[in-house]
Amino acid sequence: MDFFKLIDQLSEVDADVMGRFDSRRAVFSSLGTAAKRTALAATPLFLGAIFQKAYAGTTSTPVEVLQYALTLELFEQDFYAKVKASSQYAGASATDKAAIDQIKGHEDAHVALLRGAITGLGGTPVAAAPFKAAVFATLTTFNGPVYGTSQLGIAQLLEDTGVRAYKGRAGELLGTALLTTALQIHSVEARHASKIRQMRGQKPWVNPGDDAVLHPTYTSGVTGPTSTTTPFGYGIPAYTTASPTENNTTQSGVAITTALGATYTTADAAASFDEYLQAAEVLDASRAGGLVGA
Repeated sequence: MDFFKLIDQLSEVDADVMGRFDSRRAVFSSLGTAAKRTALAATPLFLGAIFQKAYAGTTSTPVEVLQYALTLELFEQDFYAKVKASSQYAGASATDKAAIDQIKGHEDAHVALLRGAITGLGGTPVAAAPFKAAVFATLTTFNGPVYGTSQLGIAQLLEDTGVRAYKGRAGELLGTALLTTALQIHSVEARHASKIRQMRGQKPWVNPGDDAVLHPTYTSGVTGPTSTTTPFGYGIPAYTTASPTENNTTQSGVAITTALGATYTTADAAASFDEYLQAAEVLDASRAGGLVGA
């Protein structure tokens, strides 16, 4: 990456770009030769620290963002481990079992990668984020028609939440090599969500006709405390304005149905875009936060 060319490009659209870097300007001027400055700027952690300060808009560190991602992955990993150990899974079809086995394997790989990344940055990975055993016991079917009592129904909610959760914090990794890592996981979580939805007989994308469309996972805002700390020991950005709902039909100020004509329905417009969730919304008791525990 040509860091100095990037700075020039940013300056064209942000006249205060150097001011955003505040005291870090002195770092470049004190390093001596352009070669030394370029070598240092090419270091992912150094580059990430600069951009996080300049553009992230939060006080979170890359380690805290990765800890958040690890919490979600550990949560899903434990959920699928419980599914595989259940009598409901034992009675599922070979095709469905193979799909769950593959998804569980992906979650194991995600956990291993995130733990390694956090350790490499000098952090101590989150130890565990178990799916509540008491809640799991209420999931009486593997793939029943009621999502709240079905293992795959809850899997759909978890996977859809994970997709929105990664999107909600990707911007905090802007300018770091870790953004690529997060997006690699995010895309696989989206594939998981699509697969689970198809297994349940739902459309592979979020749409107003889903049986779970009114669940808080697909809406905005939180119903409980909006603390900036969590039981996992890392900070999260303070909750401010509610995230868009999944039935949103306006993107970046563009009314999608109007732009594409009357034949493009509001359902089509809503399904064409996934929305993000803030950490406080994901970890709220009305969503994933209410399912984490021994």
